[in-house]
Amino acid sequence: MAANSTILKSWSGPFGGVPPWREINPNEFLPAFKTAIEEAQKEVTSIANQESAPTFHNTLVALEQAGDTLDRVQSIFWVHAGNLNLDPVPDIQKQIMPKLAAHSDAIIQNETLFKRIEAVRNGEEMANLSSAEQRLVEDRYQTFVRRGANLNEQDKATLTNMNQELASLFADFTQNVLDDEQQYATWIDNEADLTGLPSNIVNSLANAAKEKGQPDKWCVLNTRSFVDPFLTYADSRDLREQVWRTFYSRGDNGDEKDNNANITKILRLRAQRAKLLGYETHAHWSIERSMAKTPSAAMKLMMGIWPKAVARVQEEVSDMQAMADNLGDEVTIEAWDYRYYAEKVRKSKYDLDFNEVKPYLQLEKLVDAMLWCSSQLFHLEFASNNDVPKFHEDVRVWEVNRNGNHIGLFYLDPYAREGKRSGAWMTDYRCQYNIDKPVTPLVSNNSNFVKAAPGEPILISWDDAETLFHEFGHALHGLLSQVQYPSQSGTNVARDYVEFPSQIFEHWLPTNEVLRQFCVHCETGEPIPESLVEKIERAAKFNQGFGTVEFLASAIMDMKLHLAGDVEIDPKEFETTTLAELGMPKEMVMRHRNPHFLHLFSDDGYSAAYYSYLWADALTADAAEAFSDKGSFFDKELADLLYDKVLSAGDTVDPEEGYRAFRGRDVDVSALLRKRGFPINS
Repeated sequence: MAANSTILKSWSGPFGGVPPWREINPNEFLPAFKTAIEEAQKEVTSIANQESAPTFHNTLVALEQAGDTLDRVQSIFWVHAGNLNLDPVPDIQKQIMPKLAAHSDAIIQNETLFKRIEAVRNGEEMANLSSAEQRLVEDRYQTFVRRGANLNEQDKATLTNMNQELASLFADFTQNVLDDEQQYATWIDNEADLTGLPSNIVNSLANAAKEKGQPDKWCVLNTRSFVDPFLTYADSRDLREQVWRTFYSRGDNGDEKDNNANITKILRLRAQRAKLLGYETHAHWSIERSMAKTPSAAMKLMMGIWPKAVARVQEEVSDMQAMADNLGDEVTIEAWDYRYYAEKVRKSKYDLDFNEVKPYLQLEKLVDAMLWCSSQLFHLEFASNNDVPKFHEDVRVWEVNRNGNHIGLFYLDPYAREGKRSGAWMTDYRCQYNIDKPVTPLVSNNSNFVKAAPGEPILISWDDAETLFHEFGHALHGLLSQVQYPSQSGTNVARDYVEFPSQIFEHWLPTNEVLRQFCVHCETGEPIPESLVEKIERAAKFNQGFGTVEFLASAIMDMKLHLAGDVEIDPKEFETTTLAELGMPKEMVMRHRNPHFLHLFSDDGYSAAYYSYLWADALTADAAEAFSDKGSFFDKELADLLYDKVLSAGDTVDPEEGYRAFRGRDVDVSALLRKRGFPINS
């Protein structure tokens, strides 16, 4: 079956080939992976054992081109795992992740191959390579070293066992969170309990219940896209608490899906692995190749912001408690009250009720807005394509041209559904590169917006609109890549740099050009009033204490967990103790509690690296000031620099050099404080 599987075949069709989504049979994934891994292993062995002396082309470039079939199989599978996570996909993920880890280790531990890479790095040819090629060689060499190429055979075997066990734990952790998001929900039987909720949210809850077979009820699904609006507007405090506890207890319910034991095992294995590789802790290993370079540098940035953010939270809580008292609500502010009373304070202080804004935030119009912005900034043209295969009927596809030339395809999968993980993310089915011929990227944005009732426009919150623009910033990073080698393409950059293009693109949402053209009333078609725009601008720094502390608590927790070293950690006790030591406001919770912190425990990607959002936002705030100083976020000179020095460059240059080339100087970190309205000198 594997040999004839569509999953294994080269992609055919237009645009250099596209994934054959309509022909995929998930039951063929396991044999397809087996065949693709064997093929990739043979290709790598052939590169390692060739008789020709090591050169950049026959070793480094050859490695860039190896494993093409496996890359395609993984691209298709991970879309199923994230967007279509239904039987048999969860079990397949648990089986395949250890096998992929073993395959990766087999490449790293191929001593003959490593010696070839080392020979190129230390050879005479190195001086004649371009700076991007030299960077590719050095990065590949350092990757091998950091992952154990210099270990003895016994330690290599130990490392492989660790990585396979970690891969299994990652899969279990991920599926447990997804199961809790699917299994748990808050059901509402009495319509009176819906008071305070805008009609579009009520309709969404009704649709969710209907899809679950109970059309006479309302259902708050256990995902952020349902929970946050409910916590913001629902008058029923008891229901707010129930929804809050259900959401923040994902992976922490003391049942067979509880993730606390998985966390303990993951942390122990990471610490042991770091020691085996010669590092003090996993945090030191994880952060070494980032912009921050050391855990202390990341902690210095975070702890410099933390007290200012906590002080702002105290002010926000005081305002909210006063609001509750004035309303005659006999409550002391708790975590499930924060969004609710913050919204009332916002209306009182700034005469801004985001319910007034929401009719102007139509999903379709905002999608048009982000495409339009990219066309104005980077000369892009988007043409809807209904012929390209899609993995679900909700998906939309655009052909993307730049200055009349095809540069890629953009896929958008916007809606929440069963089997789709919560949150929002960007992925690429194929990255851009140009070794023997130009290969254009296939890039996807994935969200969890709640569908409206039939015939009604989909209205989203301001936060969701920012997320929409954020993820499209990642997509642009992939689409605008202009590099030669896949390893340096698009978002394949340092973890604390990859969020810069996404976070800077958020700044185009509140521009006058976008607000006037695309934020039009869903019923009248009238543009958003100037008075409402002014209110949004005045309230831009509102609730920054909450947003900053919510994030920083998670980021600091991440770093402290991974700096703890080779000790047995009880996740619950560690969370409680660490937050107490930090002085975490009792009225708040981390944005991601440990038992469902997918950034940390679904793979190694963001482990000891969640701080990267703040690091990147320091760059973002400084870059945004450059546009503000020019008087327009559509300044052509700066947009061209952003394209040339950041978006198209990928990992061909050091991030610090790339940012310096864009900004003309090093980053001014104080811009981050100005952006959030925090004092600079206190």
